[in-house]
Amino acid sequence: MRKLIAALVLSLNALAILLVAPAQAQQNPQDTVWIQVAARPTLASANQEAQAFAAKIPDVAGFSLGGGWYGVLIGPYTREDANRVLQVYRAEGQIPRDSFIALPNNLRNQFYPLGEDAAQANQPTQAPEAVASAEGGETAQQLATPETVVIAEPAAPALPDETRAEARRSEQRLSRDERKDLQVALKAAGFYNSAIDGAFGRGTRRSMSDWQTAKGFEVTGVLTTAQRQILLDDYNAPLISVGMRRITDSQAGISLEIPAGEVAFNRYEPPFAHYDSSSDLGVRVLLISQRGDKSTLYGLYDIMQTLEIVPLDGPRERKDKSFTLEGRNSRFVSYTQASLKNGEIKGFTLIWPANDEARRTRVLATMQASFERADGVLDDAAGADIQQDIDLLSGLEIRKPKMSRSGFFVSSDGVVVTTADVVQGCTRVTLDHGYPADILASDSQSGMAILRPTQSLAPMAVAEFSPQSPRLQSEIAVSGFSYEGVLGAPSLTWGKLADVKSLEGDSTVARLALTAQPGDAGGPVVDASGAVLGMLLPQGTQGRQLPADVSFAANAEAIRSALEAVGLEVQSHPSGTPLPNQALVNRATGMTVLVSCWK
Repeated sequence: MRKLIAALVLSLNALAILLVAPAQAQQNPQDTVWIQVAARPTLASANQEAQAFAAKIPDVAGFSLGGGWYGVLIGPYTREDANRVLQVYRAEGQIPRDSFIALPNNLRNQFYPLGEDAAQANQPTQAPEAVASAEGGETAQQLATPETVVIAEPAAPALPDETRAEARRSEQRLSRDERKDLQVALKAAGFYNSAIDGAFGRGTRRSMSDWQTAKGFEVTGVLTTAQRQILLDDYNAPLISVGMRRITDSQAGISLEIPAGEVAFNRYEPPFAHYDSSSDLGVRVLLISQRGDKSTLYGLYDIMQTLEIVPLDGPRERKDKSFTLEGRNSRFVSYTQASLKNGEIKGFTLIWPANDEARRTRVLATMQASFERADGVLDDAAGADIQQDIDLLSGLEIRKPKMSRSGFFVSSDGVVVTTADVVQGCTRVTLDHGYPADILASDSQSGMAILRPTQSLAPMAVAEFSPQSPRLQSEIAVSGFSYEGVLGAPSLTWGKLADVKSLEGDSTVARLALTAQPGDAGGPVVDASGAVLGMLLPQGTQGRQLPADVSFAANAEAIRSALEAVGLEVQSHPSGTPLPNQALVNRATGMTVLVSCWK
């Protein structure tokens, strides 16, 4: 009964796949993708493989991949349908588990299926019936591929077949590493789950037999030379599809394998050598090369995390003489590694589009395994003629928050009071860009929010609140990041206390005669002694246009009540003795912190 149910499920899945393909003829060519199921080093072997796949599934085509390789693909489909086809065919064992989605711009000349006679050989080939467009129009296959001229080159001879005895003899000539490579490929294809030891025991033989069964070969448990080549070609298909090859950058002093079919050298901007995308896939590679010590390495670790190419979500680790960074968002995944040796910092960054994890993982592992250092680093003067931009670091865009405002420390472990609007709609809130913080409380009515850093901080100064009501027209100052962190440090804006209540008579809000900038909101309002009188509120937007020198602040009593509500005690200022100007500046700016909201 279970076999009957399984057969019915497979039949329904196959029917779903057949129904997917014909709909694709109406799609824009740029919206279509293919599924690559195999890659072969000769035209003859690729043709043979394409015919084998075409005998069991529809929509099979063959294209040159460049570099002497030929791919067997199915499609074209929309990306959504391709993901469904990939899932179903993998589950049914119709295609290898390492099959992946390929973009049409990476495909070259089509070699399968061929026309009916030689006169048609140089004409665009007809797509399989399942993907033909309605009313005899162009097929989606023709629309999705940049070239559809049949390759006019002689077929290279395929590897000869071997008897079981011949296969055993050729197998005996394999090195231990070559045997391990076969086990790795069998494991990646889902047929082997034991140790990679190069010993062909019962587990390895069983996996070879299962692989032969899946491929339609005679089941012997011993792979022929041709079968070993097919197995390794399937395993290496992700690398072949992006043109992996070793490059040596003598100026950077680095040699490694990169996806050379997807990136090309663009420029030097120390400490980076930029290898930018050369196709629609959007892959980028940076080589990191500079002189330095531990401080330089740690500084690079911090700086890299401020760049757009390193999204905030993802693991990161800094060791004594090395670091790794991984960042992910809905568009791409980036990985960076760098290490210090003999006064030289070297490494690389790989930026890869999201939802292509199988290929990214293989490419990254190959780059890591092939990375080699040579003497020399990038010249600091390289790229000096490149146009400079304050929002760029060595040609890379610096990540900018959705909004930044000011805040101030109210406890010795780094709890911060700030304005409520800066924490609304954020996926992440940070203090001084680098320290994540959790929201303890946020009240839109009072306009205040209370934040606790995820790790304890040691502020230069902590707010001490005035125990008495300030005098009208007394001098006050606001400490804040007036330009949302552009200047890198807080500054003081001077003014006077105009009233102890708002224009509406709210006694929890003071009116100030002070011209503030948007970035100052959330900063502490201090008197001449350095005591905190309140927190600057953002300018209201209720359809009123007030004079530029009218500002408002939540007073000390309102802040004290909000802190006590979350179980925090406040510190009172011991006396009202005025401070010298520089001492007042140091105290006010020492308690002020930049609060940033990130998308």
